Amino acid sequence: ICFLLFKQDICMHPQLFPDNLTEAYPKQGILGDCWLLCACTMLLKSRHLLEQVMPSGQCVWGDSRYRGKFCFRFWRNGRWMEVQVDDRLPCVNNTPCFSRCHSPSAFWIALLEKAYAKLRGSYEHLWAGQVCEAMVDLSGGVAERWSLKRAADTPTEKRLFPRLSEEMRKCSYISCCVHSTPTGAPELGQFHALSVIEWTDVKTSDGEEVRLLRIWNPWGRRCWGGAWTEKGAGWSSLDPSCSVDLLGRTQEGEFWVDETEFQQEFDEVTVGYSISKDMHLQSIYTGSFLTYTQQIGGRWIRGHSAGGCRNNSSYSSNPKFWLKLGEGGEVLLSLLQCGPRNAQRSCTERPPGGSGTPQHPHYQAIALHLWKVDKKHFNLKRTLNSTPCASSHTHAYEREVLVHTHLSAGFYLLVPSTFLQGAEGQFLLRVHSTCATSLSAIKVSLQQESVGGEWETVSVCGRWMAGSTAGGGRNFPSHGQNPRVPLTVTYDPGGTNIRVTLLQHSRENDLHAIGFHIYEVPDGKVDSMVISAAVCPVVSCVPHSHSQEVSVQCRLSPAVYTILPSTYQPDRSAEFTLTIANRIHR
Repeated sequence: ICFLLFKQDICMHPQLFPDNLTEAYPKQGILGDCWLLCACTMLLKSRHLLEQVMPSGQCVWGDSRYRGKFCFRFWRNGRWMEVQVDDRLPCVNNTPCFSRCHSPSAFWIALLEKAYAKLRGSYEHLWAGQVCEAMVDLSGGVAERWSLKRAADTPTEKRLFPRLSEEMRKCSYISCCVHSTPTGAPELGQFHALSVIEWTDVKTSDGEEVRLLRIWNPWGRRCWGGAWTEKGAGWSSLDPSCSVDLLGRTQEGEFWVDETEFQQEFDEVTVGYSISKDMHLQSIYTGSFLTYTQQIGGRWIRGHSAGGCRNNSSYSSNPKFWLKLGEGGEVLLSLLQCGPRNAQRSCTERPPGGSGTPQHPHYQAIALHLWKVDKKHFNLKRTLNSTPCASSHTHAYEREVLVHTHLSAGFYLLVPSTFLQGAEGQFLLRVHSTCATSLSAIKVSLQQESVGGEWETVSVCGRWMAGSTAGGGRNFPSHGQNPRVPLTVTYDPGGTNIRVTLLQHSRENDLHAIGFHIYEVPDGKVDSMVISAAVCPVVSCVPHSHSQEVSVQCRLSPAVYTILPSTYQPDRSAEFTLTIANRIHR
C-alpha cells in the first residue's frame, strides 16, 4: 500500500461529486467499515447535513487557490470538531484500496473516510463499528437500534415499520445488518451492514398486499437470492409494468426483498432521526419536530458519584439532574458516554446468551431513569425506591441509550448510572422535546434525612475462606459459618442510628455478589448463637450485589447484635472490610 497524489497518479480530472448522484454512492474497499458507509448514505439524502460535514466553498482541484487540503466536521461528545486532511490516498496499483465512489473520478467518500479515520486514530480503528454511532457522528442527531429477532425491541412488537408514516419512511435513515450468514446471500458471511433505500407496498394479481424493501449493499454488488432477485419468481405475481418499474429503480449493488424475507434474514435495524435545516430532530414515532434541545455534561467518579445501579445502596450518590417542563409534550432523552476516540466494536457483535449486550472494553454498561417529583416536598430515598415513570430499562454496554416518552408538566429527577459501582466515566445528557424544558444539575447532594448527633465508627477487616468461613447466603445451610462481627447498640434517639458498609477487596472483573445480615443475639452471647434458616435477621442488605461496596442505614433498638457478611455463593474466597457507624449520646 502506498499513498498517492491525485493528478499525478490516481485520476487526471478528479472531482468531489459526480454529475449523476447515483454514482456518488460509496463502494467498500478492503477495509471493514460497511457501518460507516451505510451512515454516509444519509448525507446523500440530506444536502444540509452534507454541508454540515463537508463545508461548502472549499477549493478543489483545478482552482488556483487549491492547496491539497480538505476540511470535514464531525459531531463528538456534544460539539462539532474540525478535521483537516490532505489529498493523498492509500492505493494499490494506482487505485484507492479503501472506500471509493461508483464513479472512478469522484472522491468525496474516500476523503471523508480518511478524515474520520484521523478522528478515530487510524484506518485500523474503522474496522468494525456501529452504524448508529456513525449516524450520530455525522449528524449530531440520534439513532435507534431495533432487534428483528426479539419482537419486544420493535416499536409495536409485530411488524417492522408499522408506526412510521409514509413521510417518515422517506426522510428517516434506515440501515440493517446480519449477524450470521443469511440463506439468501451466503456470500455475505457474518457481520455485515446494508442500507434500506426505499420500501413500497404493492398488490399481487391475487390482491395480496406485499411490502417490498430496496436494499443497498456497500460492496457494490447484489449477491442476494430469493423470490425478488432480478429473475426471481416473485415478480411474476405482479403486473408486468409494476415489475419493470421496480426493477428499473435498482442501481449497482441494490436488490429487493419482501418484509417477511427481510425479518427472517436480517437481525437488526438502525433508524436515524431525520434532521431539519434548523437542526431539529423529527420524531420517528409521531413525525413531530423536537424543536427544543438542551444538553449538559457530567462524570461518574469512584468514591463520590459512581454509585452503580439501583441494586446498590449507593445508587443515590450518582449524578442527579432536574428536568422542568412548563407544559406536557413528547420528550426524547439521550445518555451518551464520552469514550475514547478510537473506541470500536463490531457492528453486529453479540454474546452467545444473556442480555444480548456485549461487554465493551471502552464503554460502561449505562442506564437512565427518571421520576416525577414534587420539588418542594421531596424525599430522595422514598423516590428512588419507587418505580420510575420512564427509563432505558436494562443497563447496556452502548455508547448511547435513549428514553422516548410523553411527559406532563412538572419537575422530574433524572439519574444516569453505570451498572457497576465505582465505574468511572464522562457522559453527556441530552433532551429533545416538543415543549420548552429546563435542564440543570443538582450540585448539592440531596440528603435522605437529616441526622445530627455524634457518631462512632469502627472498621473490622476479615476474610471469606473456601471450606472454612465462606458460608454463602441464607439459602445455604453453611451460612452460619460466615465471619461474625459483634454490634452493641445502647442509644436509640429515633431515626437512623446505625450505618453498616461492606467493602470487598477484589478486582473489578472478579467481584463476588456480597451482602450482610444483622441478627439480634437473645442472651448477648455472640459465639454461642446458632444461626440457621429458621433464625430471621432483623436487618439485611439484600439482594446480594456484584458491587465493590454495599451499605445500609437503619434504626436498631438497644440490644446485642451480630453481623454476618457473606458472599451469595459459598466457598468464594476474598478479603473484606466491614465499617460500622454507631450513633452515640453525648
